[in-house]
Amino acid sequence: MSNRFASGKNSIAECDRCGQRYKLKKLKFEVIKTKQYKLNVCPECWDPDQPQLLLGMFPVDDPQAVRNPRPDNTYYQSGTTSTGSIGGGSRVIQWGWNPVGGSRGFDSALTPNYLALSTGIGTVTANVI
Repeated sequence: MSNRFASGKNSIAECDRCGQRYKLKKLKFEVIKTKQYKLNVCPECWDPDQPQLLLGMFPVDDPQAVRNPRPDNTYYQSGTTSTGSIGGGSRVIQWGWNPVGGSRGFDSALTPNYLALSTGIGTVTANVI
């Protein structure tokens, strides 16, 4: 049985988006959300299917819970002193400028502010040439 269509290896066609002429074999069908549309576009106009349009189309298995978890002992391990008592610990850190806590009299015992400002003034020597 013979083929019902011509081979089309030398056929010329227009891009449905920009109107430029290309070989028919260079044109691609536009795909949007995994659906192929009857839009034949040139390689310059062709856009790959946007992955963000596929959100929610496929099931996502992203478990967050851990089987058989263990308590967090890092505070006690890194926070023990040489005598064995609980000292500062790994979470007693105050970051940056104006930390939370210690700003009012009623919460200074709960969140103490150990940050202290130390400044110094040096000397500058300028030589005029």
